[in-house]
Amino acid sequence: MTALTPYLHLPGTAREALSFYGEVFGAEVHLHTLAEFGRTDGPADAIAHGYLSGGPVTLFASDATDREPTLRCEGLMLSLLGTASPSTLRAWFAALSEGGRVVDDLQKRPWGDFDGQVVDRHGLHWLIGFQGDAADTADAAD
Repeated sequence: MTALTPYLHLPGTAREALSFYGEVFGAEVHLHTLAEFGRTDGPADAIAHGYLSGGPVTLFASDATDREPTLRCEGLMLSLLGTASPSTLRAWFAALSEGGRVVDDLQKRPWGDFDGQVVDRHGLHWLIGFQGDAADTADAAD
């Protein structure tokens, strides 16, 4: 790994979260249980280490054990600005919004670009946007 990669400690939801993010971003999901790692500090089927590969977003996650705090996201956003086509970014925004909370609609800004914010169902805060042009404005009206 040569890039910054968030590692999430989740409250027993790592399998669900990584499966969700894998579906949203079209990535392959890899899951390894505590039992596979020979660990006995939680349920055998809990996720000791999981990750996404082959997609545009890289995330690691595990189920927190009793000794570890779980994810609490405040004062942090994961930014996906211009990382894909406008239609893909719109689709990601919509998918991340399902079961989550839109903080600020994905919309055209006074400077001509589009962006918006969403906190997804697993608690991650995303900033998604792209540079706008006439074609993007027409797409946004759809």
